[in-house]
Amino acid sequence: MKRFAILSAAVLALSLGRAPRALAAADIGKPAPDFTATDSHGQSRSLHDYRGKYVVLEWFNASCPFVKKHYNSGNMQELQKIYTGKGVTWLSIVSSAPGAEGFLTADQANAVAQRWKAAPTAILLDPTGAVGRRYEAKTTPDMFVIDPSGNLIYKGAIDDRPSTDPADIKGATNYVSAALEASMARRTVQVAATKSYGCSVKYK
Repeated sequence: MKRFAILSAAVLALSLGRAPRALAAADIGKPAPDFTATDSHGQSRSLHDYRGKYVVLEWFNASCPFVKKHYNSGNMQELQKIYTGKGVTWLSIVSSAPGAEGFLTADQANAVAQRWKAAPTAILLDPTGAVGRRYEAKTTPDMFVIDPSGNLIYKGAIDDRPSTDPADIKGATNYVSAALEASMARRTVQVAATKSYGCSVKYK
């Protein structure tokens, strides 16, 4: 019966002039999956609105010690300021479900950003986890870099020091800045994908 239903859906799709397809995955060198989410100030933000710009997606959980490493040290804010100053759109995304660690209301997200003097373009609220699942975001932080043509050019860890110790930031290879600098200089991104590290994203 299940097989019949799948075949029936395929036949219906073909009869309407289109083939059945799954949602696009977040694959290097391919168009980054589009999404729409509301930011912490109530504004709707869609990825396609930023076509023509570099975009950084940063999965965020203010309770996570790995996130705290990069914010308490000022490292993440410095990156945000440097690259938004170069015209990059930086979107911090909260995919923690209501009641789970890291969940933030809009007011809470704004208070956290103010306390840490964070400087992203916007903080996006993703309580259903829809955006996170489209990108298969696994940890906080989990980082994605999208080029002006809309293609994904980097995904994975922020750097090569998977620890909670701020002292490890000095001397670390920052994969996000490396990808942005290489692409902006029209060079090949040498490391396009790594295994992210941090706290697991707390999906519902």
